[in-house]
Amino acid sequence: MGTLKTESARTRLDLLAPPVAAAVQVWPDEAPVDVDEVLVAPIDADLADTAAFCEAYEVGLEESANCVVVAGKRGGETRYAACVVLATTRADVNGVVRKLLDVRKASFAPMAEAVELSGMEYGGITPIGLPADWPILVDSRVIATPHVIIGSGVRHSKIALPGPALGALPGARVVEDLARPA
Repeated sequence: MGTLKTESARTRLDLLAPPVAAAVQVWPDEAPVDVDEVLVAPIDADLADTAAFCEAYEVGLEESANCVVVAGKRGGETRYAACVVLATTRADVNGVVRKLLDVRKASFAPMAEAVELSGMEYGGITPIGLPADWPILVDSRVIATPHVIIGSGVRHSKIALPGPALGALPGARVVEDLARPA
């Protein structure tokens, strides 16, 4: 986990966006990963973007996961999904994601929309605590990673947790080849 100073997320709810803190507080006892394995670390908000974060905190790109919000329309209805991919890859938005959303065209959701609907800060959006009706598409490489670093809903901290935990989130679906190498 590089030079991050991690603590239990459950005891540092102040480092999480409100929807993320709420999700941590109701973490299911039967979850395959105990809530005490969900850690959080404060970071410099100016270093929240993946490349700068990894360099500053000595975290490998292969241990860093990104969560992007994708939107597509079908029959006048906008459908959203969160895609969780390793920083060494890019989500296949107009291939795999578009088909899974069952829309003609998919694209990254506009920043203002993603922020408003998620209740999280841009650049810090995480799959933990997203709206319950959004599917969470997790690339299979993420759950094969023993520990990953992901956003916390805010730019001034990061969450560290076992990769398999992301595939076990409510609404999560593990997808082979959701992403392509960057």
